[in-house]
Amino acid sequence: MNKYKTLAALVATALLATAGAASAQTAVTGGGASLPADLYKGQTDSILPANFSYAVTGSGTGKKAFLENNSALFSTTGTVHFAGSDSVLSGTELSTYNSTYNVSTDANRYGALVQIPSVATSVTIPFNKAGSAVDLSVAQICGIFSGKFTNWNQLAGLGRTGAIQVVYRGESSGTSELLTRFLTTACQPADVSGTNLKLTSGVPAFSVQSTFANLFTTVPSNFIAAPATGGTSLYNAVYAVDGRVGYVGPDVIPSLVDATKVAKVKGFSPDEVSVQATLETAAPPTGAAAENPANWVPVFGNPSAGYPIAGYTNFVFGQCYKNATVGANVRGFLTRHYGSVVVAGVEQGPNDAAIRAHKFIPLTKAWRDAVRTRFATASNAGAVNNPSTCASIGRPL
Repeated sequence: MNKYKTLAALVATALLATAGAASAQTAVTGGGASLPADLYKGQTDSILPANFSYAVTGSGTGKKAFLENNSALFSTTGTVHFAGSDSVLSGTELSTYNSTYNVSTDANRYGALVQIPSVATSVTIPFNKAGSAVDLSVAQICGIFSGKFTNWNQLAGLGRTGAIQVVYRGESSGTSELLTRFLTTACQPADVSGTNLKLTSGVPAFSVQSTFANLFTTVPSNFIAAPATGGTSLYNAVYAVDGRVGYVGPDVIPSLVDATKVAKVKGFSPDEVSVQATLETAAPPTGAAAENPANWVPVFGNPSAGYPIAGYTNFVFGQCYKNATVGANVRGFLTRHYGSVVVAGVEQGPNDAAIRAHKFIPLTKAWRDAVRTRFATASNAGAVNNPSTCASIGRPL
């Protein structure tokens, strides 16, 4: 009897080992942006499936890990299957990827790259200076983040005095990119004259940067980098010292409508209602435009409607995976995340409750439908692991 028990135990152990190996092979590896990290992984309401990993590195490192298939940047091994990024892929990044991994003469082709919005987000301006509600004008916010204004008494109408210290993200960050995109559009050279901003056409000017310090020839003396990666680090640094101001995603903010701690901008709070007005100005791409991954993530400079510092945090996937199980898992996630359910008679996305709980904004039905139809409907030529488009090609096993 003992002999058979021992044999059964050995068989069970072997089966568990085989199942463990198969599970490891089909895990979906990713990482990147810190702004949506808690929404994606690690919380009871996080939306990524159990077999999806997510390393929090910042958008810049996340994009690099995916584009170069360098899993060491996520402190792991094997293939990088996806990335999260608030930073939009540049024309150069897309061109380099296509010429390296998406050409007909390459025997080890990965196939097309897929860049799609995950959720919409605001970039908030938390500050640590007691007083009444703060509503920043464009000129005031330009003055703060250019280093032109160094004392609260330079901000007319706020009734505050004392030194301003700006806390910024030290790493390559999509949150920095969203902020600097707004500043580049909203702040004319006259608003930032005499600052350390790099010159454009011979005058100081903001530029779109994912690394905030790259705005300047020399970072202003009243600016300080957050002590670690991520929005939580920056938020905590702002509230550690009187007079500080910074910029973070909405997830770490206790109340988006408390303007004594988080500034309004141009009269709008960074809550869902006002941000939605900004986002609804852009529709999903159709026809030939839908072939270009750049067209799947609209960007906003200084919109006329709603809270102006807003945009999308995005997923970057490959269209083709040599591991069919990974491809099926990716497509299954896309099918769910961009699907629809009816709650109390209202159609919405399956993850909308979690998205709102983390203070992000769900995609509209038009955007969900467009993404699901093109990238998750297996029969569509543009879908993940379409059997014709992806025959014998894809990201490595």
